Amino acid sequence: MHRTILLMLAPLLVAATPPRLVPDVSQRQIDIIYSFTGAELLLFGAILYPGGRLPDRRADIVVVLRGPNESIILREKRKIAGIWLNADSARFRSMPSFYAVAASRPLRDIIDGRTSAIYELGVDHLQLSPSSLEAAEDQRRFEAGLVDLKRRGGLYVENQNRVEIADGVLYRARIMIPARVPVGRYTAETFLIQDGRVLAGAVRDVEIDKSGFERFVAASARNHGFLYGLCAIAISLVFGWGAHALFRRR
Repeated sequence: MHRTILLMLAPLLVAATPPRLVPDVSQRQIDIIYSFTGAELLLFGAILYPGGRLPDRRADIVVVLRGPNESIILREKRKIAGIWLNADSARFRSMPSFYAVAASRPLRDIIDGRTSAIYELGVDHLQLSPSSLEAAEDQRRFEAGLVDLKRRGGLYVENQNRVEIADGVLYRARIMIPARVPVGRYTAETFLIQDGRVLAGAVRDVEIDKSGFERFVAASARNHGFLYGLCAIAISLVFGWGAHALFRRR
């Protein structure tokens, strides 16, 4: 009797179990050396549905690569009496230094604005919130200016229709890492979305760091700032003296 009831309820139990994501990345460690011109990061994985049964309705994948948070002071320049001077400024206490999102379809077609804001899916839905402004108009102006600077620098990127889903269960996406990418620990987030709802999510870490001589220089500047400054001045003087001596001989 109990076995019969369990068999009857099995399809309902399977349907109630949420799907699961098994993500991975092509590189867990990206080293920046003197010849670094950028890299391509492959984010891929599988969607595990309960019982191995594919859903009747299409599901979408959104992947997000976020860099470490940073604090930025943005200054606005104005032309006063023919001279460009710093005017208003805004401080952003915590914002991603790098942000790239890729989706299987345009974000507006698979998720609404409220859910996008909750999960910060899309550049326009990042929670920037400058801390030194009170007027909403000024806040929007500075946020738009900061996002524009990040976009032009290749640090904020949106790739629509760039996630491929094979056989409904395997997915992959490629995200370009620019040459001037900030170093630190990155998070590669994957979201499974169906009917505007996030059904599952998973995270993998990616470390981007300097390597070789670049790491030595960065560590010296960070840990021994005074000595690093003296060495930089000494090297500049030596090269300056050498250039002067060379041109004098000619």
